[in-house]
Amino acid sequence: MTATAYGVRPGGSRQLAGTATLLRFALRRDRVMIPVWVAVNALMILSMPNTLENLYATPAERANLVQDTAANASFRALIGPVFDDSIGALTAWRVGVYAGALAAVVSMLLVVRHTRDEEESGRQELVASGMVGRRASLTAALLTAVVANAVLALLVTAGLAGQGTTGALAFGLGLAGVGMVFATLAAIVAQFTESARLARGLTAGLLGAAFVLRAAGDSASDDGSSALTWASPLGWLENLRPFASERWWVLLLFAGAALAQGVVAYELAGRRDVGMSFLPARPGPALGRLGTAGALAWRLQRGSVLGWTIGFFLAGVVYGGLTDGVADLVGDNANAREIFERMGGQAGLTDAFLASMVGMLGLIAALYVVGSVLRLHGEETSMRAEPILANAVGRLRWAAGHLVIAFAGSALIMLLAGLGFAVGYGKETGPILGACLVQLPAVWVIGGLAVLLYGLLPRAAMAAWAVAGAVLLIGWVGPALDVPQAVLDLSPFGHLPKLPGAQMEWGPVLILLALAAVLTAGGLAGLRRRDMTT
Repeated sequence: MTATAYGVRPGGSRQLAGTATLLRFALRRDRVMIPVWVAVNALMILSMPNTLENLYATPAERANLVQDTAANASFRALIGPVFDDSIGALTAWRVGVYAGALAAVVSMLLVVRHTRDEEESGRQELVASGMVGRRASLTAALLTAVVANAVLALLVTAGLAGQGTTGALAFGLGLAGVGMVFATLAAIVAQFTESARLARGLTAGLLGAAFVLRAAGDSASDDGSSALTWASPLGWLENLRPFASERWWVLLLFAGAALAQGVVAYELAGRRDVGMSFLPARPGPALGRLGTAGALAWRLQRGSVLGWTIGFFLAGVVYGGLTDGVADLVGDNANAREIFERMGGQAGLTDAFLASMVGMLGLIAALYVVGSVLRLHGEETSMRAEPILANAVGRLRWAAGHLVIAFAGSALIMLLAGLGFAVGYGKETGPILGACLVQLPAVWVIGGLAVLLYGLLPRAAMAAWAVAGAVLLIGWVGPALDVPQAVLDLSPFGHLPKLPGAQMEWGPVLILLALAAVLTAGGLAGLRRRDMTT
């Protein structure tokens, strides 16, 4: 397809024609996703100063925390080094890496959604047939990421201004910088693959590599000076040092990387046709192991399952390795002990820490199950489901292939997380495995709700992400803010026994399993009766 098919002349002045319209359309499509995930990130950050003030009320306590963290390589690898004992600096230390990673994830998803997803579904070809510039879609996608990151930066700057205006501004700009570096990186990756699924997987792998580089560098150095730390954009964020003699020149790294990657993405986008890529997919017949709907679903999702499995196993190893040192880090701080107990039950500190970390992985597993269930929605809206359903494959059989991977896959990743805990902690394998598996009923309730939304209200299916985000926010931030138990009970995870350490209670587990089954059955019944969308 030539450039004239886009309604513009090659090298003409209308390469960006239609960008404003496409931007408005993208923001309308993401009117739920962007506010929810920006709010989750912002609330996670803005809740931290109050939590830290309650935990470490005196300068002496904060100084001891800084000293203990500097001496603990495992905690530096997990969270990063801390550069000052002020509440603002401790806030940036405690949530900076994870807030930056979340901003990167949202940015990458937005760019892939509005570039490669649109091309793979065929919608981009229809758009390009009008008076739309050749690079308008890519520009609109990047501007969507700019809007999301700018709103996050504004919320963080305004919310943390009480801790220091310059530090709050530096932290907000740093988070936005991380988001835009990975947004432009996703724009490059989207040029190399015809599959949006593969583009998301590759960008997630690059983010994981950035996290590993930063963790390795921080474990080796307590001041962020390692070359491995500087090789990661997440390391740039911590070396910006918000609230601790800010290094404003580090922002030039974000700007330079985003600009250079953006130029590369624009150049690559101008050298290929719509729907094509520099690494085309290999065609082949659906024979042998791809001869059934379930086998095809596995082929489509096996990369995601593998990535989540490896990630959860490594997370289990890391958290398990930290368990023996948690008592030294908490010390005799009654407030910190109380938060762990609110998250993990009233058992001993070690069991409470293990239970809280297992619960956090359960919350993240809910994101996996939602994404896996909504693969059905992606297959339907991209019209790849129609050729399958036109053959001797019923809707329930088609859906069952993906749902088995969603629900069984979540069991697999929690099992591997338990094995990782056992490897890292080195004792009590049985209780920790049981603690991981007991998270599954709550995970499956979230998955069942995603099935229900997809089956009955396909246009509102993406709202399942909002539900998962709200549950994550309640479970992650709620205990630290000492919110009422009634709020914690809004999450299905709030009804699970706090294992290990607490007594096993089968009643809530069975009720959640039954609820998950009812929600899933309702969604499948709706899918069977409704028209397929186009």
